[in-house]
Amino acid sequence: MIALYPILAQYAYYTTNAGYDSATGGVGYSSLTVIGLLILAITGIIGFAVQRALQSSIRTNSSIPAPLTGADTARLMLEQNGITDVQVISTPGQLTDHYNPLNKTVNLSEEVYNCASVTAMAVAAHECGHAVQHARAYPWLSLRSSIVPMVNLGSRLGQIVLSIGLLLVFMGGGTTVAWIGLILFATTTVFAFITLPVEFDASRRALAWLQSSGLADRAMHGRAGNALHWAAMTYVAAALSSLAMLIYYALMLLNRRD
Repeated sequence: MIALYPILAQYAYYTTNAGYDSATGGVGYSSLTVIGLLILAITGIIGFAVQRALQSSIRTNSSIPAPLTGADTARLMLEQNGITDVQVISTPGQLTDHYNPLNKTVNLSEEVYNCASVTAMAVAAHECGHAVQHARAYPWLSLRSSIVPMVNLGSRLGQIVLSIGLLLVFMGGGTTVAWIGLILFATTTVFAFITLPVEFDASRRALAWLQSSGLADRAMHGRAGNALHWAAMTYVAAALSSLAMLIYYALMLLNRRD
């Protein structure tokens, strides 16, 4: 959502709508603008803290050996869940692990695929949790998959319409176009929140299987749970950040209307 035109429009909006405060001798912003900025700042701090915690968890648990590599863990979990039509493949990059329901592949980053560590085992089991969801027709996963085309359209078209709308506001026009753009882009926020139960359920399935399979003793199970917890919290932070951005723009438009 943060593109060049919205940023320019925001800056122009502040400079043209901030008033001179004779009591303080400075520029005063509306309470709505201040609230929006505070919400953005808070969610930014939360996101930064979660990322730091995730990185710390990955570093710690990546040094603890596990009985199987990520690839072998994924294959075993799929097999024990009766899933025979899903491939486990290696994909370049870091933190690129994902399950693709279109071609039924569990894609593991090279480090996770080849490494026998608690982190690799936990991540591989989590991605296979999505494959199990797919095989069992988990409702939240089905819902998320069904709205992907609408979200893709909303995110692309919404950003363009919102940018145009903000520029029109800056030039003294109404806020209708900007509101339409914001509503279109809100589909990405809806998608982010629908993703939360999908991710938490995949982690729950992964941890339950690691325990029942005997691959993880109590200490290892706890460390795997810690790694998956902070990975899931990144989705929470992303959802809150998306919501905060929507609130920020909405408050800016409400302030302009008033």
